[in-house]
Order: sequence, then C-alpha cells, then structure tokens
Amino acid sequence: MSIAVGTVVEGVVSGITRFGAFVELPGGLTGLVHISEVADTYVKDVKDFLKERDRVKVKVINIDENGKIGLSIKQADPNYNENRRENRRRRAAASTSFEDKLARFLKESDERLQDLRRHTEARRGGRSARQ
Repeated sequence: MSIAVGTVVEGVVSGITRFGAFVELPGGLTGLVHISEVADTYVKDVKDFLKERDRVKVKVINIDENGKIGLSIKQADPNYNENRRENRRRRAAASTSFEDKLARFLKESDERLQDLRRHTEARRGGRSARQ
C-alpha cells in the first residue's frame, strides 16, 4: 500500500512520548502523530488518549524530504472540519467590528482613568487634611 499525503490508513501505536505518538503503518513505515493532532481538544498528556498497541485511524498530513511522515488522528475523523478554527474566527470577526472594539476599549480606558483620578484625589485630600 502506498502512503501519500491525504490518505487515511489504520495503524498501531508503537510508542508514546511527551510530544506525540509513533504509529506503525502498513508496509512497516512509522509516522508521528504530534500532540496537537491527537484530539480536537486540549491534550496535556498523550497517555490520557492513547496506549501502546492501540489501533488508530490516521490521516497522512505531510511527508518531508527526509521521509518523515506526519500523521493526524483528529483529521482522520470524518466529522472533523479542517476549517473549524477559520470559521470560528470569521464568526467572531463578523460579530464584533473594529469600531465596536475601539469604542469598548475607549470606554473602559476612560472608566479606569476616572477611577485613578478619584483614588488620587482621595489620597491628596487625606494628606492635606493632616498637614
């Protein structure tokens, strides 16, 4: 079986490190699933998600010039949306315009300055009253 970028294959976890998991692929090849490609949620420890000898479906996401194979478990899931982050950013940007962000910043900044002035005046009043 030929391994090409974009293909989804089944493999066996052959080793786990703090930065990912090595997966043995058909044909005796080995690839790495980086910790960021293990799950669609935050992964603190790969061992929370995988064990050695687990059978996993992986997607080949890159093959570098040295023949190292980059794999992804989360992208092998048919429900995974490659543009998920991009879509989130677009929705967030569409809901809050630059002008709205600037107006909110100016309002919060003005409120902070007023609080500082009140605090400074209260301190000055306290000192001058003692003198």
